Amino acid sequence: MSESAAPLSSAPSTGLSPLRRWLLLVTVSAGVLLITLDNTILYTALPTLSTELGATAAESLWILNAYPLVMCGLLLGAGTLGDRYGHRRLFVVGLALFGAASLLAAFAPDVGILITSRALLAVGAACMMPATLALIRIGFDDVRERNVAVGVWGSISLVGAALGPIIGGVLLESFWWGSIFLINVPVVLAALAVAPWVTPRANPDRSKAWDAPSSLFALATLTGAVFAIKEATGPQPSWPWFALAAVVSVFGGCLFTRRQRRLRDPVLDFAVFRNHAFSAGVLAAACAMLVLGGVQLVATQRFQLVEGYTPLQSGLLVSVLAMGSLSASLAAGATLHRLGLRTLIAGGFTLAALGMVVSALAATTHVPLLVVGLGLTGVGLGATMSVASTAIIGNVPARQAGMASSVEEVSYEFGNLLAVAILGSLATLMYTVTVELPAGAPSGASDSMSQAVELAGGDPAVLEAAGVAYDVAFVTVLAIVAAVIAAVAILTGWLLRHYGPGTAASAHEENH
Repeated sequence: MSESAAPLSSAPSTGLSPLRRWLLLVTVSAGVLLITLDNTILYTALPTLSTELGATAAESLWILNAYPLVMCGLLLGAGTLGDRYGHRRLFVVGLALFGAASLLAAFAPDVGILITSRALLAVGAACMMPATLALIRIGFDDVRERNVAVGVWGSISLVGAALGPIIGGVLLESFWWGSIFLINVPVVLAALAVAPWVTPRANPDRSKAWDAPSSLFALATLTGAVFAIKEATGPQPSWPWFALAAVVSVFGGCLFTRRQRRLRDPVLDFAVFRNHAFSAGVLAAACAMLVLGGVQLVATQRFQLVEGYTPLQSGLLVSVLAMGSLSASLAAGATLHRLGLRTLIAGGFTLAALGMVVSALAATTHVPLLVVGLGLTGVGLGATMSVASTAIIGNVPARQAGMASSVEEVSYEFGNLLAVAILGSLATLMYTVTVELPAGAPSGASDSMSQAVELAGGDPAVLEAAGVAYDVAFVTVLAIVAAVIAAVAILTGWLLRHYGPGTAASAHEENH
């Protein structure tokens, strides 16, 4: 998340007391924490949840994907809703919707209702996210205080990513799977109780209009792409459905692109990608979250299903990634002016690639060395994530800061989406391709590792064969991730070749 998602120097005076200002920060930070927690809290809960609801491998991935998918589709245009109707109102509406959807998810009787509730959670999150930063801009008059507040806001996403698997594991130690959603409700109620008092008022700008077709076209593009990926990597792909999904994705993308070129104020101006630093920032943000989310997902599945770890144990193991990212993020932001974008982004990805190679080599044989590798990867990703936002926001004209902020948020959510859609599906595909079950094994055990554990009835021969196949899938995913990180390190290094030590981190070019 950005630590400077819009020009902060022009925020209007609100006259909030110091107490109200800092309570405002606590309130909006609680909203951001809920949003980011829901990206990762399901990773440790997924095996339990899938078993309780009888979800297939494809349904399990949709449970995860519904949230970042809908958020990506709505975030680009959500900021203008706050401008038009008031950020305070949009934040409260988003909170209320998030709380109601959490209740629905906690008591979902089947997979379909759970996936629907996850989509509703994303609608609430998309309403809240742009409003959180806008309220900080409006509520903090003093520039120094405001910078501190924005810095805290920007760190919350990494805190949420780190805490998600751990909180999920702690809850599942004592409660049923619905508790991972129910925990949102008291936080929502507390935030709703104080929000009317601490959130500043601002005059809505009725001239701003939300372009609903743009959001719908973006959502159709992403949904078609995700469905096509899942269909192509499923155990029994339906190629007609794959073709239909691909056509919907391409058609939606064409309509979205065409509409942006016709709008006076597009939700995405493609001209900004001509700036190499901006493009590098978007690529870095998406890739960092792809790696962070994807590795957490496959690692928690592997250590629970193959090694028999509890949800809490697997959550603590993968939290090393996010903890490393958080520590490096704080250090890298303070040294950007000396090291430059290229050193921190391309160099960070180089370190992350090295860590992932170590992780892949030790994945199934040496857990302590795997943890070291994950820690190195986390440190490298943290260095890139801390300054990717600066590269995005700092390289557009001031009049496009709102759009750049939306692009930045979408980049992170898009990375989360790809983590599940591609890496989660790849793990399932590799399992189905390599598994060699003994004679008489349940037929569904070849569809996914979770299905094998559920259907095996404790049969050691089935579990061993399934475990061997999933280990192959796990190592393969880590190796591919290492190759992707290395490629992104090379590409961002080239894009940022003029942004080395001692150079400016931003260039406010018009890019036309």
